[in-house]
Amino acid sequence: MTHQTTGRMIPDGNGTGRRGGVLRRRTPAWGVPLLAAAVAAVVWTVATVSGAELVARTGGGLREVGLVDVVVAGLAAGLLGWGVRALLRRLPGGGDRVWLVLCGVVLLGSLAGPLGAATREAVGFLVAEHVAVGATIALGLRRSASGGGVDHTAG
Repeated sequence: MTHQTTGRMIPDGNGTGRRGGVLRRRTPAWGVPLLAAAVAAVVWTVATVSGAELVARTGGGLREVGLVDVVVAGLAAGLLGWGVRALLRRLPGGGDRVWLVLCGVVLLGSLAGPLGAATREAVGFLVAEHVAVGATIALGLRRSASGGGVDHTAG
C-alpha cells in the first residue's frame, strides 16, 4: 500500500507491498548477508574465469584471494552491517541517512585493501567486488525496518 501524502510504500506485513500497481517482494534482512556472500562469489568467479590472478599484498608478501576468502568476508560484512543497521533503527527517523553515510565511509575505507593488490587486473576485480558487496549490504538493509530487505522489482 502507498501512503497518500508521502508516496512511500507501506509494507502489508508479509514482506510485500504495492507501489504504482507493481507487487514488490523483499528479501528478509537475514538474507542480505547471504546475498552479499553470493555476490562476492559471483565477482570472484568472473575474475577467475577471465584469467585474472587475484593476489593481494600482505605485510611482507603476497597472498592469493580465494573463493572462501571472499565468501567469508561478504558474509561477515553483511552480518556486521545487519547488526549496525538494527542499532541505527532506534534513532529518530530510523537512521536512514546515517546508515547510508556510514556505508559510504566504510566502503571508502575498505578500498584501501584492493588498491594494494599485486596487479592492475586484481585491483579492478577486487574494487568491483568491494563495491558490489557494499552496495548489496547498503541497499539491502536500507529499508528493512521490519525484516524486509532487498527489493526484487523495479518500479
